[in-house]
Amino acid sequence: MISFGCRLMTMLAALLLAVPAFAQGLHIQPRLVAESQAPAAGKTVTLALAMKPDATWHGYWKNPGDSGIETVIDWTLPQGVAAGEIGYPVPHTLIIAGLMNYVYEGEYAQLIELKLPAGLAPGTKLPIRGTAKWLACTKEICVPEKANIAVDLVVGDGKADAARATDFARWRAAMPKPLGSQGRFALNGDTFRLAVPIPAKLNVADVYFFPLTDGAIAYAAPQSVTRNGDNLIVEVKAAEGAAGLAQVDGVLRIGKDNGLTLTAKPGDVPAAGTAVAASVEGAGSGGVSTVVLALGGAILGGLLLNIMPCVFPILSLKALSLARAGGDERGARHEALAYTGGAVLTCLALGGALLAVRAGGEAAGWAFQLQDPRVILLLLLLTAAIALNLAGLFELPAVAGGDALANQGGTHGSFWTGALAAFIATPCTGPFMGAALGAALVLPAAAAMAVFAGLGLGLALPFLALGFIPALRRRLPKPGPWMDRLRRFLAIPMFLTALGLAWLLGRLAGVNGMTLGLGAALLTGFALWWVGRRQAAGKRAAWWPLAPAAAAALALMVTVPRAPATAAAPTAGALGAQPFSEEKLAALQAEGRPVFVYFTADWCLSCKVNEKAAIERTEVAEAFAGANVAVLVGDWTNGDAAIGRFLNQQGRSGVPLYMFYRPGQPPEILPQVLTPGTLTALAA
Repeated sequence: MISFGCRLMTMLAALLLAVPAFAQGLHIQPRLVAESQAPAAGKTVTLALAMKPDATWHGYWKNPGDSGIETVIDWTLPQGVAAGEIGYPVPHTLIIAGLMNYVYEGEYAQLIELKLPAGLAPGTKLPIRGTAKWLACTKEICVPEKANIAVDLVVGDGKADAARATDFARWRAAMPKPLGSQGRFALNGDTFRLAVPIPAKLNVADVYFFPLTDGAIAYAAPQSVTRNGDNLIVEVKAAEGAAGLAQVDGVLRIGKDNGLTLTAKPGDVPAAGTAVAASVEGAGSGGVSTVVLALGGAILGGLLLNIMPCVFPILSLKALSLARAGGDERGARHEALAYTGGAVLTCLALGGALLAVRAGGEAAGWAFQLQDPRVILLLLLLTAAIALNLAGLFELPAVAGGDALANQGGTHGSFWTGALAAFIATPCTGPFMGAALGAALVLPAAAAMAVFAGLGLGLALPFLALGFIPALRRRLPKPGPWMDRLRRFLAIPMFLTALGLAWLLGRLAGVNGMTLGLGAALLTGFALWWVGRRQAAGKRAAWWPLAPAAAAALALMVTVPRAPATAAAPTAGALGAQPFSEEKLAALQAEGRPVFVYFTADWCLSCKVNEKAAIERTEVAEAFAGANVAVLVGDWTNGDAAIGRFLNQQGRSGVPLYMFYRPGQPPEILPQVLTPGTLTALAA
């Protein structure tokens, strides 16, 4: 450990060397940025002190190491406004002349939470002023710098500024996340040993412990990191006087720009275990392995979407249309490619819209469009029309027919069928999709769009395989009257889907909105019945009755309330579930209780299946009650922004998400397909 006197002499020498550099201006350019220029009264707005070092220069972490100075801000704030402590991103290590420095060598941002008092009138101006002081260094010289920083805010609705959304998302991603459980440390001779509870299944790399508590370790000493079961063991030379510490705080780096804040108390530390491999440069967000894994998960997730009740009938009928078409190899391939193109382009369009919405400052996730009642009404009309088509009320070659393929003219129909299948298959994230789409939201735009395209490809894979593999088509049943009977049967899940959408419309827009939706569906059904009659009579322009019905339905769609009416709060039920909030979760953890948290939405089919088949079961309620497990439910039906941000923090873009918090341990993310046994085992 470098003594305080040595550190002081080092700093004085650096300052003397730096005297000629003062005339050169700032070597780290500061910029104060607000996430919202119109923060809401009584709420908190995040400020960022964005720092841009010149080439070869660096700034310092809160604990600078053997030498350096942390950032200090002297605030001048309006009455009642309070600034929180400075939040620092995960630092890097830099050894200069045998001294360890915890630094930032590229652009970085320090985040500050600004609390506004309640009762401020909209339009109130809030001039935020401060003087920031920091130390800028190269490997040869150091310069103490300061600058006046300022940003002008006006009290408003608190909505995040679209222009800053990408920057703040990047800056937050670089911040260490709370571990949520306590570490343990012990001294073995002159060795400081730290045990950090992290599940063995969590992959970590480039692990390094940055202590916030001074006097715990010798900063420049090498660190040895091993894994012993669900504990990471860090061993490093202890500092003089470390034996007297009652608590050690710090940040554990577990990957490139990825870390966990932790507090450790004296306790038993397991023996060292298997060495943790060093990280590969670029293995962080956006690395090739991340993109490949996300793309694979999206393809598998898209493949599984084909078993959804609103997609399976469409896929089945398209497959049977190939059987009816006979041996037209070229036409089958064209049909398959067109169907794939429709599915992929629709997923790309939805993914691009999602990225644009998030860039606009909204905490949106996958299937964000289903939080708009007008989109639900559109889906209601589409599924009702498909159900009526399957029931034989009218003919729609794009979905059910095979004659078009036989005549080599059905590619347009297949394209729109693939697009429709992709559009109505996106309400939920299923197995493999959750992590893949969550990763897509933090990847560069090009990589993210590749993941969305993979989702569409996975959705289209079964039909693509049928189109290009004749052996699979030969295994399809021979055409016959049974196909018409199957078609009528497949109308049932589509009618049930339409019924579910009507219920969801009522949840989002109230009884009046549901009434408008049912009226539009009835009007559309009547128009399609008329179309069917004209088709049966062989009349030309059989589709014209649909035009006035479509216009009327569009007019009704415009009148549906865009904002939800009264959203029903989650009911406690047998589990005694309470509405989710991060404050409530923290309070339950502070009580030492295990907590089961699940995130759901009324438009998420797999969510509702899990709730009925696994969560809301008597045996689960009894097991949780016996183990004193608290249950929190986050309802994302209406796109709650706080829930959206929490999902983002967990690396997820949508629901369902199931998590279990054990006292003193990191949260466990559960599978997206639950069973009662999975849940009761948690309480064992």
